[in-house]
Amino acid sequence: MNMRNIKYFFSESYKSLYRNRVLSLATIANVAICILILGAAVLLTVNASSIISNLESDVEIVAFIDKELSAKETDLLQSKIEKIDGVKTIVFVSKEQGLKDLQEKFGGTEYDLGSTLGENPLRDSFEIQAVDPHQVPDIAKNIEILNGVYKVNYGKGVIDKLFQVTKWVRVVGVAMIFLLAFGAVFLISTTIRLAIFSRRKEVYLMKLIGASDWFVRMPFFLEGIFLGLTGAIIAVLLLALGYSSLTGQAHTILFLPIVTDVRFLLHIYAGLLAAGMLLGVIATYFSLNKYLDV
Repeated sequence: MNMRNIKYFFSESYKSLYRNRVLSLATIANVAICILILGAAVLLTVNASSIISNLESDVEIVAFIDKELSAKETDLLQSKIEKIDGVKTIVFVSKEQGLKDLQEKFGGTEYDLGSTLGENPLRDSFEIQAVDPHQVPDIAKNIEILNGVYKVNYGKGVIDKLFQVTKWVRVVGVAMIFLLAFGAVFLISTTIRLAIFSRRKEVYLMKLIGASDWFVRMPFFLEGIFLGLTGAIIAVLLLALGYSSLTGQAHTILFLPIVTDVRFLLHIYAGLLAAGMLLGVIATYFSLNKYLDV
């Protein structure tokens, strides 16, 4: 591709944008709205996934041990649990520590659980976390059959429902992103098709004199890239300002694990800018095909 052709492509793109400036502004507005909604869906899905991962990471197994177990037998039981596939961490909690934790959690400073209960009814226990939270039920079954284990508790039923809900939240989030991307392509291609329709005779003449499909497409592609990128820049600026304001309030009021990593957010914003350009190219490609069949 020589410099003369490049100058021609940019010149034709500029002329088209200027001649159809009202339509170009409408297209940019459409792209901005589409990318803004798409970006909001991406951030919503990412934050939902972050909250879900945080909930899943809090899932742990509590294994209560027999009261008759000696210290040596307790250590041996701990080593057996550590060898179970999928166990990440294991912490021994004495019954005295368990009562102290209950006191801090429920009794506060005004109510003494120890004097109320008299003899400590709790058992020594192990708090176990899994490498993968979805392995918790299987790990719990393996622990339950060990000699010296009195009872295993991990919130059976509630955990299964949590995993089902989290699975569907992720599936719906990804599906929503794809649907919005498809809708964005449809809206942009409809708008660009109107611009191409006004130049259909010019495209027809270029094809008659032997211009290749790519030669005809290139100015429109540059136009689509400009419109897509400009709209995406507007959307990303609005999204970044809105998200920055929202995350500050969410952390202060709701204490949720909102995604605030600047590098990660910059990758998302860069991806949205690239998506704007890509949507412009895809929409232009499909819009032009009809007029290239001469």
